[in-house]
Amino acid sequence: MKKVLIITYYWPPSGGSGVQRWLKFVKYLRGFGIEPVIYTVENPSYALIDENLESEIPEGIEVLRQPIWEPYKLASLFSKKKNNQESVGFLMKKKSFSSKITSYIRANYFIPDARFFWIKPSVKYLRKYLKENKIDAIISSGPPHSLHLIALQLKKELGIKWISDFRDPWTDIDYLHQLPLTKRSKLKHERLEREVLQNSDTVIVIGETMRQAYLSECKNTVVITNGFDEKNTESQPAIDKEFSITHIGLMNEDRNPAILWQALAKLSKENKSFGNNLIIRLIGMVSEAVVESIKSNGLFEKLELIDYLPHDEVIEFQKKSQILLLAINNVPSAKGIITGKIFEYLMARRPIVAIGPVDGDLAKILELTNAGAIVDFDDLGTLVSQLEVLFTAYIDGNLQSESSDIEQFSRKRLTENLAQLIHETIDAEK
Repeated sequence: MKKVLIITYYWPPSGGSGVQRWLKFVKYLRGFGIEPVIYTVENPSYALIDENLESEIPEGIEVLRQPIWEPYKLASLFSKKKNNQESVGFLMKKKSFSSKITSYIRANYFIPDARFFWIKPSVKYLRKYLKENKIDAIISSGPPHSLHLIALQLKKELGIKWISDFRDPWTDIDYLHQLPLTKRSKLKHERLEREVLQNSDTVIVIGETMRQAYLSECKNTVVITNGFDEKNTESQPAIDKEFSITHIGLMNEDRNPAILWQALAKLSKENKSFGNNLIIRLIGMVSEAVVESIKSNGLFEKLELIDYLPHDEVIEFQKKSQILLLAINNVPSAKGIITGKIFEYLMARRPIVAIGPVDGDLAKILELTNAGAIVDFDDLGTLVSQLEVLFTAYIDGNLQSESSDIEQFSRKRLTENLAQLIHETIDAEK
């Protein structure tokens, strides 16, 4: 059995989307001849906690932990708020002078991210561990992309096989254009990203747009998407009686589907039954700008805000909703964005309404699985028409998903693909 060291910041009890990918891979890797060893943080600053996920860690998995110093205490010097560990990319509409200073410092002095203080101690610790233990390859998962720099140094020093996994892109990530980066900082990000790609034996990305962007630096760049866990298909709660439209996860200003609120307001005004049955359910962190946008369209009474929930509870909400909403960030890199929730939406087998690029990676997945439809950011007419069709099916009692071929996105199937890639990387000639 081959043995791999997985370097990841997010690990249970972390909640949110960042932990899901490698927790699920680890859950199934042994079945395909790979023994995983986890290297993660001892004292993390997780924005979300979900202790239920610890039950999914396979028995006997070796987990190495080392302390990390994260500079969030510096932010408290400029902010009166006790908790300044705001989720990356969850940028408030209005910024104080102190928050602007904090953002500038964070953007230009902590490159590639605020976890870069973990690089040196991690290299020192893992250098010793790798010399004393037989490990066939290392895998780094980012963001945070500082973790790739740990693996990069180990690769240079020890010549060990290395797979870098990009859950999100680096310089093309959706929020980077919002950060107050100097030209020098931008160039440093680009240089570090290029160095990681060029020195990786294999690069894994989550979509075809990312693969095309990285191929020039690493020819062995492969797509392995996120997915859904088959075990979560077992229960089936009763479908909502109301015409519920549910979004799961972060909804910041860039991900605010203003066109949807306009469409829902129009239909509610024109059709009393539509307005009487409508529920807008947003689960997770929601920007004030989004709430204000909903209010301005006269829909606040239809809004149901639910704070972060444990993953198993989120799955139940997905299954019982009439419609599942996907909102892609309206940013320059939108075509390559594939939110992890799309795959669990597929598993829920409820109709999906997406707003984003009609020629992007997400659109191709929806077309491939026949799981729903996507409307461009400003195509109000098409969105209204689609919602009318869905509402008519709801009234007739036959609103359902016609999805197919979703099994290719099961976590177990994806782990089989990953295991094959790991074997190929290890066995390839140096």
